[in-house]
Amino acid sequence: FLGYLDTDASLGELFFPIVSLAVAVILFEGSLTLKFSEMQEHGKMVRNLLGIGIVTTWVVASVASYLALDLSWGIAALFGSVVVVTGPTVIMPLLRAVRPNGRISNILKWEGIVIDPIGALLAVLVFEFIVSGKSGALGHTLWTFSSTLILGITLGGLSGWLLGLALRQHWLPQFLQNAGSLTFMLGVYALSNTLQHESGLLTVTVMGIWLANMKGVPVDDILEFKESL
Repeated sequence: FLGYLDTDASLGELFFPIVSLAVAVILFEGSLTLKFSEMQEHGKMVRNLLGIGIVTTWVVASVASYLALDLSWGIAALFGSVVVVTGPTVIMPLLRAVRPNGRISNILKWEGIVIDPIGALLAVLVFEFIVSGKSGALGHTLWTFSSTLILGITLGGLSGWLLGLALRQHWLPQFLQNAGSLTFMLGVYALSNTLQHESGLLTVTVMGIWLANMKGVPVDDILEFKESL
């Protein structure tokens, strides 16, 4: 706003990769706290927020931006898909400050973390639908969705199992566990994005959830390390 800082000029082509890797670290760190045992009582509420909640927010935001900002329907739908995301960088600090009861805190924590890759995927799908044109747009969008979903879940689960096995069996020495986990996670994120554009966020989220629920895996030190980062 003041004209003193221009990140695009100072970082150039590094700007987008740096932001992408930072988001991957945040999502991985957040997903390491998501345990399925917390979902037993309020799983339905989380599913509603991640299903009906996303669709409702997307539709309302799209229609509102179309009417208020005089955007085309395509750009309005793209804007709506972007603003459905709450994200862990917003929700987690709020939870620390407001300190709601455990039930509400768990619901919002799950929603804030899991909605990030879902919102990113939604934005990619809407964008792909717009740029594909009328012919074959639906088929192309469905292919992008299915390939991203399959790759993210498969690669994320496999990577989480491999890293969890390495930590549980002490294949990594204690002093390398934090740096090794971070390096492995960023490598998996880059690999996933190379295989399928913008699938990395879903992959690292699944990877973190797998680690968090894998028995005998010491994740406390890694969590503290990621929080510091």
